[in-house]
Amino acid sequence: MQAVVQEINDQTAAFDGTEVPVTVEYEDDGSFEIEVGVPPTAELVKDEAGFETGSGEPQEEFVADLSVDQIKQIAEQKHPDLLSYDLKAAAKEVVGTCTSLGVTIEGNDPREFKERIDDGEYDDVFAEEAAA
Repeated sequence: MQAVVQEINDQTAAFDGTEVPVTVEYEDDGSFEIEVGVPPTAELVKDEAGFETGSGEPQEEFVADLSVDQIKQIAEQKHPDLLSYDLKAAAKEVVGTCTSLGVTIEGNDPREFKERIDDGEYDDVFAEEAAA
C-alpha cells in the first residue's frame, strides 16, 4: 500500500495543493497501475488566480483577474479532457468557468471577453500550433 501512495505522490507532485482525479487499478498479484487526470477547470483557475473560493455573486463581485496568457495556459492543460474541437473553444470553456467563479480577464467581465473571442479578436492567441 505504501508503494501505491508513494507513486501517487510522485505523479501528482506538479499539482501540489490542487485536487487531482486519480484512478488506481490494483491486481491480485500486488501490481498496480495509476492514472492521474487533469484537475477540474475551476481548480486550475483558482490555483492560477491565487484564491480558494469563488464569488458568492459572480456576475457583480469579482474575486480575481487573469491574463489572456493564463487563460491560454489553462485551456492548453484542459483541452485533451474537454469536448472542444480546438484551443479557441477550450478557452471559451475556461472563460465560462471564470464567469461562474467571478474572475475577470484583463480587467474585463468574462462575458464581454467571450464575445471578443467570438469576434475573432484573439484568434492569433488561440491558434493551434502546427504539428512539426
